[in-house]
Amino acid sequence: MKILVYCTLPFALAHGGQAIQIQQTMAALAGIGVEVEPQRWWDETQTGDLILYFGRMPAHHILFAHQKGIKVVISDLLTAQGSQTLGQRVGRRVFRWCAENLAPNGFAQAFQWEPYQLADGFLTLTEWEKYLMEYKFGAAPQKIFVVPNGVEEVFFQSPKTERGEWLVCTATITERKRVLELAQAAVAAQTPTWIIGKAYAENDDYAQKFFALAKAHPQFIRYEGGVSDRVRLAAIYRAARGFVLLSAMESLSLSALEAAACESPLLLSDLPWARSSFAATAEYCPVTDSTPVTAAALRKFYDAAPQLPRPPKPATWPDVARQLQSVFEKVLTR
Repeated sequence: MKILVYCTLPFALAHGGQAIQIQQTMAALAGIGVEVEPQRWWDETQTGDLILYFGRMPAHHILFAHQKGIKVVISDLLTAQGSQTLGQRVGRRVFRWCAENLAPNGFAQAFQWEPYQLADGFLTLTEWEKYLMEYKFGAAPQKIFVVPNGVEEVFFQSPKTERGEWLVCTATITERKRVLELAQAAVAAQTPTWIIGKAYAENDDYAQKFFALAKAHPQFIRYEGGVSDRVRLAAIYRAARGFVLLSAMESLSLSALEAAACESPLLLSDLPWARSSFAATAEYCPVTDSTPVTAAALRKFYDAAPQLPRPPKPATWPDVARQLQSVFEKVLTR
């Protein structure tokens, strides 16, 4: 079994969780003896049994792969779709039905729904995303496999220590992660919060507003950039009073899983992905533009954190690799 891995977004253009997910997936598969390599678009002699495609593979590419006898498994993060309201989800399902059944021939192709009928398998990180693939895109349920992200061993091995006064948030400094809104709430609630992460571009307007706020309130907002040392990051999670992530949309946060491995209490946005993954073992904050509402939730979490239950241990990357190997074997033998 030889797996070819393809990703549409170059890592150098946008750092973040997907890059870590792909790198760790490939390393973990290789670690259990699965032959895996990146898809080399320029190499016409490259061979493989299955393409693991991160993103939504174009329909005609899937057909080309099938002509070569290569199976296709799609791992498409439904980050935005998973954060829509019930009304939005119903409306988009109705629109898809109308586009496929009432609109002129070829109209629906522009929305790239066809890959959900053509691919041989789909990987989702949560049961919620599995439901979305069935409900919104009509993917066959027997083709969908739920395999969560793993966590590196360094986070499980980090020694326990006394927790300090700082909450911690690890996230890219961008609107989707709502880091500025978290910082504003932390100042209002007077809850010391350490933000770890980088902006996509230092001159980004949103990032500049966050930098200015952090500089003006160092007693409540700690910001020193990103932390690339995984051992140090694990130690930070271990010493944190709690972990906070108030994103407007997510798929399955690697940062939240890392914090969970370090037994940190969690405060997450009240979105389906979070409740699907952590249920009653995390605290939740509504996604709102109201700083007082967010500040109240943050203050409540800060005060309660020492007594809150610890989240369950996430899977390790070798665990994930073995689940993926099983999925690939099922797809290849169908």
